[in-house]
Amino acid sequence: MADLAFGAGSLGAFDAWYGVVAYAFQIYFDFSGYSDMAIGLGLMLGFVFPKNFDSPYQSQSITEFWRRWHISLSSWLRDYLYIPLGGNRHGPYRTYVNLAIVMLLGGLWHGAAWNFVIWGALHGVMLALERANGRRALYWKLPKPLRVALTFLIVLFSWVFFRSETLAAAGRYVGSMFGLGGAQAGADLLAGIMYQPNFVGVFMLAAMVVWGAPQTWDFSRTITPVKAVAMVTVMWLSMAVLFTQSFNPFIYFIF
Repeated sequence: MADLAFGAGSLGAFDAWYGVVAYAFQIYFDFSGYSDMAIGLGLMLGFVFPKNFDSPYQSQSITEFWRRWHISLSSWLRDYLYIPLGGNRHGPYRTYVNLAIVMLLGGLWHGAAWNFVIWGALHGVMLALERANGRRALYWKLPKPLRVALTFLIVLFSWVFFRSETLAAAGRYVGSMFGLGGAQAGADLLAGIMYQPNFVGVFMLAAMVVWGAPQTWDFSRTITPVKAVAMVTVMWLSMAVLFTQSFNPFIYFIF
């Protein structure tokens, strides 16, 4: 669904939002899934790797998001960039600059392209703003579900730049999200593909897992016979699906 949306050029606003949410689910399950595989394989060999994801889309702020998303990278950025730059030890303004620099470099770590620079800059600016306003901000008086929703919207907006092939393509996609994409030939055909019942079903299942299911790390702390049967069943179903697909590499293999 995400590939269809981002490869379509101009889209309707609903289609564009649907596509970027699909990409948010795709990159999360892709990366979180193979992190879980690495942790499990490590345990089989006697190595204990730390948790790398902690329900990041349940975050109530961008600061919390980076405590939950790709924890190994965010820890590395903190220990080897943010702290050596001075961290928060040289006053508030230096702290804001350090946060922005770290996230810009984090964006460049993913690739030497303006898309990644803007993606990192967006997160850096949000981290600095949250640090500046603290818990006094009106934002923290909002209900928790609304804070989670607003944080997810910011993350979605930044994912457009991360996923798009070029900066111009990202600009067109953002325009489509806000109803500025214009009409597109074959839009009905595209919608007929994107909204197939099996696609919508997977989309809804992904949402249920993201906002309603426990983390694999926590779920697997204790294994009961029922859990074991459920996990083996899902594993075989996943393998059956893989055998029906063509080559489909992990998104993060290029980084």
